[in-house]
Amino acid sequence: MNANAVNVINVDQVVENSRFGAFQFGLLALCGLCLIIDGFDVQAMGYVAPAIIGDWGVSKASLGPVFGAGLFGMLLGSLVLTPVGDRLGRRPVLIISTFFFAACMLLTTQVTTIDSLLVLRFITGFGLGSIMPNAMALVGEFSPGRSRVTRMMWVSCGFTVGAAVGGFVSAALIPAFGWRSVFLVGGIVPAVLGVAMLIWLPESIQFLVLRKRAASKIEHWLRKLDPTLRVPAGVTVVVKETKANGMPVAELFRDGRAGVTLLLWLISFMNLINLYFLSNWLPTLIKDAGYSTGNAVLIGTSLQVGGIVGTLTLGWFINRFGFTKVLGTCFLAACIAIAVIGRVAAFPALLFISVVIAGFCVVGGQPAVNALAGTFYPTTLRSTGIGWALGIGRIGSVIGPVIGGQLIAMQWTNGSLFAAAAVPALISALMVVRLHRVRPGNEIN
Repeated sequence: MNANAVNVINVDQVVENSRFGAFQFGLLALCGLCLIIDGFDVQAMGYVAPAIIGDWGVSKASLGPVFGAGLFGMLLGSLVLTPVGDRLGRRPVLIISTFFFAACMLLTTQVTTIDSLLVLRFITGFGLGSIMPNAMALVGEFSPGRSRVTRMMWVSCGFTVGAAVGGFVSAALIPAFGWRSVFLVGGIVPAVLGVAMLIWLPESIQFLVLRKRAASKIEHWLRKLDPTLRVPAGVTVVVKETKANGMPVAELFRDGRAGVTLLLWLISFMNLINLYFLSNWLPTLIKDAGYSTGNAVLIGTSLQVGGIVGTLTLGWFINRFGFTKVLGTCFLAACIAIAVIGRVAAFPALLFISVVIAGFCVVGGQPAVNALAGTFYPTTLRSTGIGWALGIGRIGSVIGPVIGGQLIAMQWTNGSLFAAAAVPALISALMVVRLHRVRPGNEIN
């Protein structure tokens, strides 16, 4: 496209005509790495929990509030910080959050009590709450419609990759260097990433136009998508959307968006109950079933491996069959797989298969829910829409591990625990059916 012959440049058209090259790959890599460290941190506590219990001589149930504190921090961070991304930009929020996360992980290596660990996990979670929504929004805004869902799913896969990498890294580091080494590595890597983001991470062009930022900045990033593009004096750069003037959260309920917004919140809530119950307690429960710590961690990691496979493949199915058909099937399969986990602990092969299927459907299904929010909401609400769906969902992520800890303290059997955990997956499936009936547009179906 050559802009010298036109008086108006449409950003959406430039994005639609863009090809996947070094710039797009770099964007995906930086945002994906952000989500890798996000997933690494969230899952790290689940992997180091058995070692902390042995090191400090505390009960399993005492770690329930610690799990919940980090997730509660992420909940508040999603609700409070994601509207900032729609106001100030994706780039500054992502960079600041990454450096903040690095500092918190390094500080975690110095904690010596449950109370100090609980406080620091809450603070860390608060800073992390803005990463997923802004990273997905930024990728979506640089992606043409034909590949937007797939790219958003791919980059969100970083969260699951980080959780899986956390398992392998923890299994290698803890026996050799102790559990604190997990947080040391988890602090150094994002500090380096933050520097790389300062140099190479772009800002959303749609955001820059809507916020009337300097023309030189807009032209700079447009030329990354189309090197032949010029924005001489007199040429107007436009986007198809208009700037929202109200409070971003209130806008989620206007113009026919209320029904989908509430359903997205409920689906995310139910699915994250399962995701974080499984992520935090699965290694400990598997160890109690007679497996070694190393094998328990590896089986827990297989949940994330299944999630990676789900995230990488579900985008193709969604493009072919639509969000609701794919998600409804996933959550129904998750209900069955989770219930089975508690019944097959004595059979390692069946246990592994059940955990992988649960991971494929639950862990892999959550990025699809996030991508649905990202494609449904416009630019001025995208970060807020994804963030609030995640934020409300993370109420479930707090409840899941805490209730799990209480049920464990009440001596519930593994069979009963996993049967109870299957119920939210069934509710998610039913809510997806309802979402299919709402049918506000092609973004859903």
